[in-house]
Formats: sequence, structure tokens, C-alpha cells
Amino acid sequence: MAVRNGGFGSTDASRAEGPDDALRDLPGAAQALLEGERHPLVNLANAAALLYETLRDVNWCGFYLMDGGELVLGPFCGKPACRRIALTRGVCGAAASQGRTLVVADVHAFPGHIACDAASRSELVVPLFHEGRVIGVLDVDSPRPARFGGLEQDALERVARALENACDWTRAGYRLR
Repeated sequence: MAVRNGGFGSTDASRAEGPDDALRDLPGAAQALLEGERHPLVNLANAAALLYETLRDVNWCGFYLMDGGELVLGPFCGKPACRRIALTRGVCGAAASQGRTLVVADVHAFPGHIACDAASRSELVVPLFHEGRVIGVLDVDSPRPARFGGLEQDALERVARALENACDWTRAGYRLR
């Protein structure tokens, strides 16, 4: 797996891989990182770091978790972020309320976009589920327009499924509803 800035799984050989190889390897790398750990905070923090270090042209990567009727900031890498997001606002709110992945080529054209970082131009948001309900979202932002496509969507959805299965969400400490 290719890793930006060195880090988890970084070797000279892995740095020679192309971005498509890194994306194909990402779900397996996440699964290996999650193995043997059930605590959501630990797993979400490590997953955010892995994704941030692996994905190219990304300026923010992290999680928002359901708390009451809104999304609250969870583990992330990047600049300080919006602390709370209503389900009626932004790409994260839309993905959570619709229960589906959203890939947005130009966030400034998205109705209700929340500019936590004005440099962000495109976004990919994947909902996380527990017992059939959305419990949060994986959010990845890029300063490059139209940064995300089908390969990224597939890889990040597979990472999200691995997180859903690896974590003991009863230990989350959040009101996951």
C-alpha cells in the first residue's frame, strides 16, 4: 500500500505502487489495523490516520457520529472541523439522513454545503451502520475538484463495513440513534 508521508505499512516497495494499487490494498490494510481491537474510539482514530496518510490530495479525513438527532465530530486528521452537523445540512447530513454514500465533485455547488475548510472542493461521505441504523459517517475532503470516483467509493465503503463489524458499538459512549 502506498502511504503519504511514510507511516503505517510504509516501505520503499509500497511507495513505488500507484494510487490504484493503494486503493485496492486499503480495505485489507484497514482490516489488519482493526484486528483484535473492538473499541470504536481506537478503531476510528487509527482508520482516520490510515486513510489520511494513504489517500492522495486529501485535506481532511474523519468521522462524525450520531448523537441525539445530529452528527458530532469524532476522530479525524486535518484542520479543526465543524463540531456538530444537523442532518439537514451539508454533504455529511445528507449522507446520514439518506443512508447512502455521496460523492460530490464540487462542494460549493452542493445545496446547504457547510464550509468547515474553504479549501475543500470535493467530498466523499460514507454512512456507518449498526443494527440497520446510521450511527455516523466517514467523511473525506479534497482541495481538488472531482477528486473522488468509483475506486475511492468502493474502497471507502469496504473500510466502513470493516469498521462496522470490528467495533463493539455498545462501548462507543455515544447515543447512537
